[in-house]
This record gives sequence, C-alpha cells and structure tokens, in this order.
Amino acid sequence: MPIISQFYGIIVSIYFKDNDKHNLPHIHVRYNEYKVAYDFEANIINGFLPTKQTKLIEAWIIIHKEELETLWKLMEEEGRIFKIKPL
Repeated sequence: MPIISQFYGIIVSIYFKDNDKHNLPHIHVRYNEYKVAYDFEANIINGFLPTKQTKLIEAWIIIHKEELETLWKLMEEEGRIFKIKPL
C-alpha cells in the first residue's frame, strides 16, 4: 500500500486496483489506531477518525481533489504513483 502523503500523524495511502472492494476511486487514511476510507469528495466510505483529524483530511482531499483523480487514473492505466503535498 503506497503512502502518498503524511501530515500531523495522518498517513494517506492508495491501493493499486482496489476497485473490487469499494468500486469507486478512494484513499485509505490511518491515524494511530484509526482507519478510514474516503472518496475524492471527502465522504467517508467506511471507518472512523477523531474530529480534528477528520477536518484535516477532508480539507486535504478538497485541496488535492484533482491530483487524487489524476493519480487514480495513472495507477489504473500505467501502474504508477506520485506523492501529494501534505497540509
């Protein structure tokens, strides 16, 4: 699971060809013992984060939505990834 960004103890990862599980573009976020999956509209698919980290990651997704969409497409078509700047 490649890490695409890290900030304030939050780790953002993306799985290659993970459409079978959720069937839409998404990221996985870990913070301490918490795990959550988000779509690129900053909606939770499953999981839970504390309020402060939820606000941080939702802001990050909104800021980097276009990059996330590009990354997902690049992964699907070419199997390549790139890092995205933290907050």
